[in-house]
Amino acid sequence: MKIKEILAKTILTKTAISSFDYCINPYVGCGHGCRYCYASFMKRFTGHLEPWGEFIDIKVNAPYLLRKQLKRAKPGTIALSTVTDPYQPVEKKYQLTRKCLEVLLEAQFSINLLTRSALCLRDIDLFKRFKKIEIGLSITTHDEEIKKIFEPYSPSIRTRINTLRALHQEKIPTYVFIGPMLPLDPKPMATMLDGLVDEVLIDRMNYPNKVASVYHKAKLDEYLEENYFHLAGMELKERFEEKGVSVSMVF
Repeated sequence: MKIKEILAKTILTKTAISSFDYCINPYVGCGHGCRYCYASFMKRFTGHLEPWGEFIDIKVNAPYLLRKQLKRAKPGTIALSTVTDPYQPVEKKYQLTRKCLEVLLEAQFSINLLTRSALCLRDIDLFKRFKKIEIGLSITTHDEEIKKIFEPYSPSIRTRINTLRALHQEKIPTYVFIGPMLPLDPKPMATMLDGLVDEVLIDRMNYPNKVASVYHKAKLDEYLEENYFHLAGMELKERFEEKGVSVSMVF
């Protein structure tokens, strides 16, 4: 893993993503190295030659920049993060996400945070002090073997479920992002999340050409067919809604 400390020019960025006004990405690159990750397009702008998942730039001045930018920013909802995981392994050392959250507490902007990591539990003390915050865990399949194929360096599914449980027990609003839908069985997927989330977001594999060879090698081609995404997505939606959980299909 190539790790480099950099000085960013900006950290609070306006976004066109629905429901959000701004995004914050404390890092460039991500140690989880998910094979389907859309954020690999960032290499076109950063000049990295290393494969996605094998480099991380640390925006060491992020908290300083954020405090400076917040002074002239209109109140809104901030997504943490959109092209990196805010709690990837290097966060344990650099604590940039935690330091940014401390700055955001002063202004009380609304926060929507999405991660795959249990490291977010470290910051429960900060989460509780926000007037409006949602913490999401990205869980793309119920099957650990499938996870290993597509998300080789990411935390286990069981770890993510336990993280949701811990957040939920602390009465912190939680959601799960089932996106992209990797090969999964809707019934066990819904069962393992029962009682742990306030909201569910579901998305398909939006860049199939990026991972077609991975699917083919694992003999999983049928899970790239449009029919799979439609049927599995609708069954997931029905199962969660039966439990009174709000579901958004984002495809």
